[in-house]
Amino acid sequence: MHLLPEASWLQFNRRVLLQTERPDFPLLERMRFLAIWNRNLDEFFAARIAKPFWEKRGSQGHRALLEEAHAQTRLAYQRYQALLREARPRLQVLEPQDLDEADWLYFRVYLAEVAAPRTDLIPWEAASDLSHGALYFASEDYLVRLPQDLPRLLPIPGREGAYVRLGALMRARSDLFLPKPSPLYEFRVLRLLESERARADWDELAQSLEGRQEGVATLLVAEEGFPEAWLEELRRTLGLIPEEVFLLPPPLNLTLVERLVAEGPKEWLFPPLKPERPRSFLKKPLAHLEDRDLLLYHPFADYAAVERFAQEALSPEVTEVWATLYRIGEKNPLAEALIQAARAGKRVHVLLEGRARFDELLNLHWYLRFLRAGVEVLPLPERKVHAKALLLLTRQGRGYAHLGTGNYNPTNGRLYTDFSLFTGRPEVVREVHAFFQAMRASLTQGGFLSGEATQAPSLPTPLLEPSPALSLLRTGEAIRHLLVEEIAQEAHPQGRVILKFNHLTDPVVLKALVQAAEAGARVDLLVRSTLTLLHPGFRAKSLVGRFLEHARVAAFRRGGAWKVYLTSADAMPRNFQSRFELLFPVLDKEAKKKVLRVLKRQIRDDRNSFLLTPKGEEVLWGGRHDAHRG
Repeated sequence: MHLLPEASWLQFNRRVLLQTERPDFPLLERMRFLAIWNRNLDEFFAARIAKPFWEKRGSQGHRALLEEAHAQTRLAYQRYQALLREARPRLQVLEPQDLDEADWLYFRVYLAEVAAPRTDLIPWEAASDLSHGALYFASEDYLVRLPQDLPRLLPIPGREGAYVRLGALMRARSDLFLPKPSPLYEFRVLRLLESERARADWDELAQSLEGRQEGVATLLVAEEGFPEAWLEELRRTLGLIPEEVFLLPPPLNLTLVERLVAEGPKEWLFPPLKPERPRSFLKKPLAHLEDRDLLLYHPFADYAAVERFAQEALSPEVTEVWATLYRIGEKNPLAEALIQAARAGKRVHVLLEGRARFDELLNLHWYLRFLRAGVEVLPLPERKVHAKALLLLTRQGRGYAHLGTGNYNPTNGRLYTDFSLFTGRPEVVREVHAFFQAMRASLTQGGFLSGEATQAPSLPTPLLEPSPALSLLRTGEAIRHLLVEEIAQEAHPQGRVILKFNHLTDPVVLKALVQAAEAGARVDLLVRSTLTLLHPGFRAKSLVGRFLEHARVAAFRRGGAWKVYLTSADAMPRNFQSRFELLFPVLDKEAKKKVLRVLKRQIRDDRNSFLLTPKGEEVLWGGRHDAHRG
């Protein structure tokens, strides 16, 4: 059974929404999933729907996506109401008519002093220029825009746990926002925000973003009861087909529940996780790696170990640092350590991926900070850099590397499940160095270090696909080649394949998996989000629970001697063809056993799982095996 990638992803987002029904999750955690679902759906219409929208707009497949998305929005509103009923009386979202005179004494001033001066009054003639994601109100003569930075839920002074929606207050006092009182109706517009110049370098990135500011509209969400003539005018002005208009009860953006999650009773949240702390490593990271590798599984093992390793860039023995950085966030101890190292006179080279979608402005901020601290920020290659690697080189000629499946983001590192491999193995360090040097050579037309200190004038582009410089690591198309070869080796009745990815859509890899399954091999697939082929011979499941499943792993039994690889790459054509990724083997025996224990625990999981079969999905909740308990 074949699925469009976009249809499979929407099924995943439905699984996210279903977490709001989990009987074993605290109330505020279920509310949090409602907000996650809403952010995901906004991103779907801002980016993921691009291919069906441009290539098959109005087709049966495109309309099916819209129908599923609309069905999810209706279910989400029902879940919102159910969660609020469950939260009463400790948490309440009141309507304006529920407020007394004392409440209005405060909110009249708030609307007049805070909200009204910051709203924009827009003529209907400018409706084609409405901003992505903002909350608007329509009246007979004008449109009103509510600024994005104003809170959508306001606490009611003196009523603990009680809130009111700003949009509802504005509707009740439309006279403060319009030249004359008039009914107001809520709506939002979502737009395709793909950059038109994805290959822009740093000096062109700002221009690229300016061209992306307001893409073509992909969805209009309006409240039920919206005047039909006004709705039709908006639809035609925005160039939407009828199926791209959703009618829903307010609120139209359920991320507002994030305030309830942040300020609600703490006993309605999961108890804080107490991660394992590798004490010997945290004390002396490089000395620890002289003896053995270290493999950590976050967040059950403390992500602070990654930041501690980065701080070794300031060690007197370290002279040079290389790093790939992708979605590193607003505050980042690892990045600060690299800046301090550069200021201390170390040679620091960073390949900062500036085109990580929707993080571009933040990446420009870091680019300037790195540049002014003396860090060499490599030019952006045509391909996105998605590999996760940090390399420290010492004056004694030694090297130490961190290779990971996740981003160097301090928040995500504590919320996403990811593997970190720390190693001082010379054979691995040489190849990590070769990867960085080859990347730098292709971008600056400089030299290339392979194995020993051998210089070559330059490398052609694309590079390292496969390259004789890399025999342990893989990047680009070489990752696909290795996966297909390893799967083919397991195509027999005693064969065993375990793949764990966020997305598994590559036709070549899927074909190899089908051949292995039909030859009698056991094929276990742990695919969080997108799986475009469901086969009776696959044992496929998606885990959605307390932590976001983010690790990418491939394991092959090879007659009983397991081979295990970790990678930054999902098994998608774009990751092999248009990104620089890294796949690396787990060589340490104990580390390999740890990865296999995690995989087998997830295969057994019956508390956070959805079985994915050609006949549909089966929910596995309430069992004894919980992979998110560590």
